[in-house]
Amino acid sequence: MMRRVYTEVNNGVYRCGFAGSQAAYDAAYERLFTALDWLEERLGRSRYLMGDAITEADVRLFTTLVRFDPVYHGHFKCNRNKLIELPNLWGYARDLFQTPGFGNNVNFQQIKDHYYKVHTDLNPLGIVPQGPDLSGWTTAHGRG
Repeated sequence: MMRRVYTEVNNGVYRCGFAGSQAAYDAAYERLFTALDWLEERLGRSRYLMGDAITEADVRLFTTLVRFDPVYHGHFKCNRNKLIELPNLWGYARDLFQTPGFGNNVNFQQIKDHYYKVHTDLNPLGIVPQGPDLSGWTTAHGRG
């Protein structure tokens, strides 16, 4: 699980964002969304990746999911779906976000500022988008 989360999701968004050709991007995009579809299906049967308890694999996946809509969807062109359009992953991400130690350590503005200002090759003017609306992170997740 750790290997798949890292290679296909954590690193997958970067393969999309920094692809050097259309073919490389297309392959990276397909790999990323194949993995996200697999996780979406798995999380329809399990509260966390490995069952009923949070593991390191969940922490690893959370770090990418929390950045997905504010950064990776637009900035890295990972735009087949937003996280909020994947019901099991979205509920899972909100469940973790609302768990002490997760959401209380997330600063969405800092995340957006960092990615959009540091990657000058992808965003030469350093413009940080106003959206998306991130207020949904504190809504009920229904994964009890």
